[in-house]
Amino acid sequence: MGRKWNNIKYKKAAKDQSTSRIYAKFGREIYVAAKQGEPDPELNQTLKFVLEKAKTYNVPKHIIDRAIEKAKGGSDETYDELRYEGFGPNGSMIIVDALTNNVNRTASEVRAAFGKNGGNMGVSGSVSYMFDSTAVIGLENKSEEEVLELLMEADIDVRDVFEEDGAVIIYAEPDQFHQLQEVLRNAGVTEFTVAELTMLPQNEVTLEGDALATFEKLLDALEDLEDVRQVYHNVDLDD
Repeated sequence: MGRKWNNIKYKKAAKDQSTSRIYAKFGREIYVAAKQGEPDPELNQTLKFVLEKAKTYNVPKHIIDRAIEKAKGGSDETYDELRYEGFGPNGSMIIVDALTNNVNRTASEVRAAFGKNGGNMGVSGSVSYMFDSTAVIGLENKSEEEVLELLMEADIDVRDVFEEDGAVIIYAEPDQFHQLQEVLRNAGVTEFTVAELTMLPQNEVTLEGDALATFEKLLDALEDLEDVRQVYHNVDLDD
């Protein structure tokens, strides 16, 4: 697929320092997943997926438990899942996924972030058709060859497998997410460096100078919004 994970996880290390923000966003996401189905991850695949992702961000158990207990308690707080699409400088494309209890507020904030930082909102579908929904799983302590052998034995055909920064990264179809984790766990993998669904661009653009600075400012403004869950883009930010 060509696009390496260190590009996709742009500024992840810096963002992870804002632990209160990260935990608040995960608390909300866990609550919604538990509220929409059973509060048991073994009976709720959506909740199971969110919890797997939360582990890779080191979300504490008490944050997870509190969100699930809130869902069990019958809270009437409701959230809508929203997707916004837009454009940055020089052909850059952006997808913004949000989780909100106030649609008008979130729409206004996302639109303002685009407008004040060199971008503009697009209509639904104007950008997403250039991205592919992809399951991404990363692990350490196994080589690319070992992982390929495991996948072959399990008769699982994935999109891509490669080594990067001491880890093996797997790109697969979204519906293969839990199956892949089960195969890897049965082979002795106890922790994943990444376990989530993302949107991978079919093609990337490279920005330089003022265009790059404008794009990074726009990206920061969107990611800093309280209701924004995830931002995807097609810009090559690999140093």
